[in-house]
Amino acid sequence: MTSSRPLLSSSSCNPDPSSVEPPHQPLNTGSLSFLRPRASFSSSIYDDAQSNSLDAKDSDTVSVEDTVCYKKPLDYTDSVVTLERFQSAESQFFQSFQLECPTKETRHMVSWGSMELQEYPPTLEISGTSVLQERVSKSQRIRHKSLQFEDNLSSEENPRLIYVNDPRKTNDKYEFTGNEVRTSKYTVITFLPKNLFIQFHRVAYLYFLAIAALNQLPPLAVFGRTVSLFPLLFVLCVTAFKDGYEDWRRHRSDQKENNREALVLQSGQFRLKKWKKIRAGEVVKIGANESIPSDMVLLATSDPSGIAYIQTINLDGESNLKTRYARQETVSIVFEDHTISGLVKCEQPNRNIYEFTANMEFNGQRFPLSQSNIILRGCQLKNTEWVIGVVVYAGQETKAMLNSTASPSKRSRLESYMNRETLWLSVFLFVMCAVVALGMGLWLEQERDQLDTLPYYRKRYITNGRDNGRKYKYYGIAMETFFSFLSSIIVFQIMIPISLYITMELVRLGQSYFMIEDKHMYDSGSDSRFQCRSLNINEDLGQIRYIFSDKTGTLTENKMEFRRASVYGKSYGSSSNITDDSLSEASISGAAERRWKLKSEIIADSELVELLHKDLDEDERVAAHEFFLTLAACNTVIPILRQSSCSSNTTSDLHENVGGIDYQGESPDEQALVAAASAYGYTLIERTSGHIVIDVNGEKLRLDVLGLHEFDSVRKRMSVVIRFPNGAVKVLVKGADTSMFSILAKQTDEIDPGGNITFNIKNATQSHLIEYSSEGLRTLVVAARDLTAAEFEEWQHRYEDASTSLTERSMKLRQTAALIECNLNLLGATGIEDKLQDGVPETIESLRQAGIKVWVLTGDKQETAISIGLSCKLLTPDMQQIVVNGNSEDECRRLLADAKSKYGVKSAKCMNKDLKHKKNAENDYLHITDEMRSSSVSQLHAGKAVGMKIAPLALVIDGNSLVYILEKDLEPELFDLAIACKVVLCCRVAPLQKAGIVDLIKSRTDDMTLAIGDGANDVSMIQMADVGVGICGQEGRQAVMASDFAMGQFRFLKRLLLVHGHWNYQRVGYLVLYNFYRNAVFVMMLFWYILYTAFSTTSALTDWSSMLYSVLYTSVPTIVVGILDKDLSHKTLLQHPKLYEAGHRQESYNMFLFWMTMFDTLWQSLVLFYIPFFIYKESSIDIWSMGSLWTITVVVLVTIHLAMDIQRWVLITHVATWGSLVLTCVCMVILDSIPIFPNYWTIYHLVKSATYWLTILLITAIALLPRFLFKSIHQFYCPSDIQIAREAEILRKWPE
Repeated sequence: MTSSRPLLSSSSCNPDPSSVEPPHQPLNTGSLSFLRPRASFSSSIYDDAQSNSLDAKDSDTVSVEDTVCYKKPLDYTDSVVTLERFQSAESQFFQSFQLECPTKETRHMVSWGSMELQEYPPTLEISGTSVLQERVSKSQRIRHKSLQFEDNLSSEENPRLIYVNDPRKTNDKYEFTGNEVRTSKYTVITFLPKNLFIQFHRVAYLYFLAIAALNQLPPLAVFGRTVSLFPLLFVLCVTAFKDGYEDWRRHRSDQKENNREALVLQSGQFRLKKWKKIRAGEVVKIGANESIPSDMVLLATSDPSGIAYIQTINLDGESNLKTRYARQETVSIVFEDHTISGLVKCEQPNRNIYEFTANMEFNGQRFPLSQSNIILRGCQLKNTEWVIGVVVYAGQETKAMLNSTASPSKRSRLESYMNRETLWLSVFLFVMCAVVALGMGLWLEQERDQLDTLPYYRKRYITNGRDNGRKYKYYGIAMETFFSFLSSIIVFQIMIPISLYITMELVRLGQSYFMIEDKHMYDSGSDSRFQCRSLNINEDLGQIRYIFSDKTGTLTENKMEFRRASVYGKSYGSSSNITDDSLSEASISGAAERRWKLKSEIIADSELVELLHKDLDEDERVAAHEFFLTLAACNTVIPILRQSSCSSNTTSDLHENVGGIDYQGESPDEQALVAAASAYGYTLIERTSGHIVIDVNGEKLRLDVLGLHEFDSVRKRMSVVIRFPNGAVKVLVKGADTSMFSILAKQTDEIDPGGNITFNIKNATQSHLIEYSSEGLRTLVVAARDLTAAEFEEWQHRYEDASTSLTERSMKLRQTAALIECNLNLLGATGIEDKLQDGVPETIESLRQAGIKVWVLTGDKQETAISIGLSCKLLTPDMQQIVVNGNSEDECRRLLADAKSKYGVKSAKCMNKDLKHKKNAENDYLHITDEMRSSSVSQLHAGKAVGMKIAPLALVIDGNSLVYILEKDLEPELFDLAIACKVVLCCRVAPLQKAGIVDLIKSRTDDMTLAIGDGANDVSMIQMADVGVGICGQEGRQAVMASDFAMGQFRFLKRLLLVHGHWNYQRVGYLVLYNFYRNAVFVMMLFWYILYTAFSTTSALTDWSSMLYSVLYTSVPTIVVGILDKDLSHKTLLQHPKLYEAGHRQESYNMFLFWMTMFDTLWQSLVLFYIPFFIYKESSIDIWSMGSLWTITVVVLVTIHLAMDIQRWVLITHVATWGSLVLTCVCMVILDSIPIFPNYWTIYHLVKSATYWLTILLITAIALLPRFLFKSIHQFYCPSDIQIAREAEILRKWPE
């Protein structure tokens, strides 16, 4: 993803190729005699990669190995690399191409593999997997097509043409969009229809709309026509008001944004112009700290070298500064105040913020443009006085607007279960309506002869007026039966609780508030609070069984510190070499030479410092010099100088001013390496578009940068081509060991004069890498070589062609890099420490005790990942490690089969391999009891004796093996083995392989999954899991923006799940069951009444009482309890993680509880109806008085029912619970005081009667007695863990 202008353009002097030929011996820079200024060859070569982490931040994915390039064609072997491309977390396909490393004799025959990729979202990565050199036989499975490398501008079907400073010609021809943006959904005209259309996507709303429509028909008008619309209108209006308010805020924000002003070149002068009026092709000038109004190609900056600094925090959340460059060809014209004109040919608008492919024709020259030459809308200009650029994408076509889409929405597991129970309630509703309709039909048939004398079923009018003999409200028995069925649906409509949807949203909102305000989940280091980015899945936090975690930046701090170095086969940086005495000597020896002070001090190895200061030309000294030169030069880090005065405290003659320097980079790895080079005397102090300046022990070395091949996840390395002041050209390379060792020059064992074999640098370095990895360090290999004139000339030609290609530029640049990234001389390796975050081991142990399995998916080396796993207690010494490193499909199948056979893992005989597997929550050991086996489809048999416990298993598998395993046919084998293990550790995995592992569990089990990560390479995994958690870390905010929840530290996950997850699940589970009960008991009471009124669907309750029952009378206590109720204190839940398993067992919501609730509802509804029925049977009480009695009684009953289940009483709970009873009474008095209502004044008569009050008490006591007895007996004889813990809390055996 890099590009550069043609190396030797017409504006640059072209030296004789022979002058490029480097000396045969390695360049000795010890004397620094060649430090003299040279002209800079301008090139825009610094692209921003999505990740520059070279060793293993998870973007390292699976290893890529390229072949060693030899001089002889016979030694040449192709290396095939399979490229995985993920369009989404649920789709994947494999494309392939070849990275050729041609020999000198065959280099002219290079053909370029084509790779057809669609545009992809920036939050997803392209990841590579490779086949090792000895596995090339696998290449027969991969199809490859090639085409000759040529200028691809003609192949671009429809390039966008931007005429610089000619917006009329640009826009008249192509009609590009203006720069006005709109993030709002609605306009005044479209708000009502569009909002209603969106709301009615909920099936329940359509159900209630149909009910309201039926009630408007005269034969079915059970309730008042206006009253029947009230519940639905209330819900629609509340949601519409919320949506309208949010959209009004968007409109206000859009208006503010569109009316901002910028300087636009008009008639030769820069004049202010509103953003919304800016058009493609116009030249815009931006000042310091101003925002960029549109996507612009840089033409010039206030820096004569064309460099500019921008901050992209509004685009990708990253706060570190990034560099952008204007081409020297355009910079010179702007500074000379010439007329600005030219043509930009660029790709069509797309969402990829990390790539830009274009060419520019300017003053007769044609040169490439890349991501490093464009600044995007929403970014801010920093540390630069001004920039001038031409608009290429405006308004809705800018990359920022194209990326302004929300994360895929998720729905909670409990809500899906709730829909299942809602279906059962629909069945009950249908049965009740059918009973009423059947009863009506039978009754009409029985009373057929008396229908003319009945008050409501007369066939004809009997009157003396003109209506005598006209048909009355009678439509025949069949139609009357059908109308009775429909009328019953209207009367029983609240059996399906519409208020439950609103209640759940309000409860989740309240729960989220308290999670956000939890001071125990505030990270002072990053000043970040907990974030709830999704309100739909709060309760899922209480049922998590699998956690898939990234390592770097999630378990570790992602703050890199340089610890070890292997230079020319010798290891440095061990504690034995770093002492106070040696440190002071090293400091004194280098103090006069090093004048730069870093933010963080790095302890230098005295022996290595001594080696660097030797005036010798031996190979070890030269290798050490080139090693640190590569660390300082091969990167995209930006040095920022700051003035600071510092005096030495050791000797009086060393007092001098010391310049401070900070490094800004996109990768903490690169910053650590550059800082390490500075600590050893190689300080990067200046970077421009064409050169860098390195302070080498006090003397400035200026190097011309001729080309840069950025790190990518396929090559897994980065290289830079530089020219020294003496004309020598070198390529400096650093990368992952798996991709570097295969491109090194052949090395033989060194033989001393006595004929004894000494050592092999490659073997020594490999042993050092294993040692560093076992210490948990992140490793990187460094190499370099001289380029001959012929090699440089050919590379330059290919590089120019690849850089100017508008199609497949990245792939062609990747193959261009292969021309020079071969036959490298190994210089050494580095070891960087990434410390664990605070509390990680304790958190993992608590999660394990809670029955949660933690899997780590990382791009690090296997040894590094295992070391970190041991330090964070994910792996324990007693675990039996199963390592799967397969090189082919057959080998992977054999390794999996051997492991299953050795440890007795057997899968169930299952006809459908996609069958959902249900497992017991805690499965720490392979032995499982009969009870556990009965609930598990995947049965694990381990141990030869029943009850025998063997060591827990840990599966370690690399990404290369997953390439073959995740091809579906081996997935069941991996699944059976993985769920038998206590820990799974996946190394060198690609971003989509992470998503594939999550999907392996998610698609084959009913278990809830949670993915947690901090980088853009974790996005696919986060979106695939049931719950996604983002860490606000050093890798930007891509993971946070794609997540459901976000936090500052991994340790907060313990409190999130064990405390808030448990509370939320318990609350919402009870909330759903209670809402079902509350509505069902009301409906069934009406059902019993209708059976005694000749199935006439008449109601004793007023229309308003029926409508206000679930909306007002009983809703407030439910919401308060759903937000505030706590069955256990947070201290108890944290001290005893096993209490979390109540969520795994679904103790708060399951089918058994649902049916028990329905049986209890049936009993309570019978008591509600029949006790008043028998008490007032012989009285003269009217129907409306009975209705008032039932209304008050049912509200009292369900409120007391709720009060019996409340675990934690606080003031607001008392107010809401008892206040609802008072509110009901007040509303009843008001409704009974309105003369036009049929129940006028009934309440005033009833309250005077003692029978009225005794009836209420009797109903409440008898209705709730079975429930009270059942709960008491169950808690006494079969208490749950939660009940035992609660009793212990009450008895103060445990702290509160």
